Amino acid sequence: MNIFVEFCLVSCKVLWTFVLAGTRWLVRPKEKNVMGQVCVITGAGSGLGRHFAKEFARRGATVILWDINWESNEETAEMVRQIYNEDHLPCSTGSVDGEEGDVSQIQPQVYTYLCDVSKREEVYLTADKVQREVGNIDILINNAGVVSGRHLLECPDELLERTMMVNCHAHFWTTKAFVPKMLELNHGHIVTVASSLGLFTTAGVEDYCASKFGAIGFHESLSHELKAAEKDGIKMTLVCPFLVDTDMFKGCKIRKEIAPLFPPLKPEQCVQQAMRAILTDQPMICTPRIMYMVSFMKTVLPFDAIVCMYQFLGADKCMYPFLAHRKESMNNNESKLPAIMQLPLEKK
Repeated sequence: MNIFVEFCLVSCKVLWTFVLAGTRWLVRPKEKNVMGQVCVITGAGSGLGRHFAKEFARRGATVILWDINWESNEETAEMVRQIYNEDHLPCSTGSVDGEEGDVSQIQPQVYTYLCDVSKREEVYLTADKVQREVGNIDILINNAGVVSGRHLLECPDELLERTMMVNCHAHFWTTKAFVPKMLELNHGHIVTVASSLGLFTTAGVEDYCASKFGAIGFHESLSHELKAAEKDGIKMTLVCPFLVDTDMFKGCKIRKEIAPLFPPLKPEQCVQQAMRAILTDQPMICTPRIMYMVSFMKTVLPFDAIVCMYQFLGADKCMYPFLAHRKESMNNNESKLPAIMQLPLEKK
């Protein structure tokens, strides 16, 4: 009898979640205020990471920029400083003063750190440095990502490992570094920037798809763990964009008659939609929205039906032009190297 009553209650709760989800479509939720909060962004030197930094800066947050490229990271930091100045927000690069956890006393600032997130110890050391120099963080944006751009059988093992380390394993290290304090305070927000290729796949990017599937699995499991621990003050948002108009997948093409229906996303548009999801504590955002349908169809259609649809859309080999472009670029770069650097090393 008890289990029947519980089943009825659960059914009502499930129906209520549908009502709440429908309400979000009709009435736009109010965005939370992140002014004075501290946000760590990995891969902040370019692409989506740079746009995330600018968006959080516009909202008065202190941004902490991690990237493997010092020069591009500093370029992002300079853009953030300009935003602070334009919006008449105090800006500096010193340490945050004031009582720990009192965001009203924290002035928006920008910090840059050189960090290769594929290296576990480097992540831990950099995170420890952030906590000593800045303090506790409120928002963690796991954004850093790479792609090998080679067919699986032609790709060196080192590049395959690096794709997994940067796109997936790095989330383990940043989470272990920053989440313990979030758990202690029951406050924070973790954002995983994954990809639509973590929901469904295509040929030629096995390592990238595997890494993004892993990142999504990690994100969802961590979300359930936080719920099980009743840490409702820590929010999670999963961002799954379609192909973004950056150099990462330059040359990727689908069938030309279909291409106008699925144009590459502008980085600014992608981040703006992701920001709305983050600031309204939305658990997941796919851009464009049709990606929800594509993901759903993958779960209900037979595999052969999916193959037929891929072939019709030209999605089965959409990455091949990108792979060919990357291979050509690498060959051109190698041809520009001095002749002495192209000679094989002698075996000892």
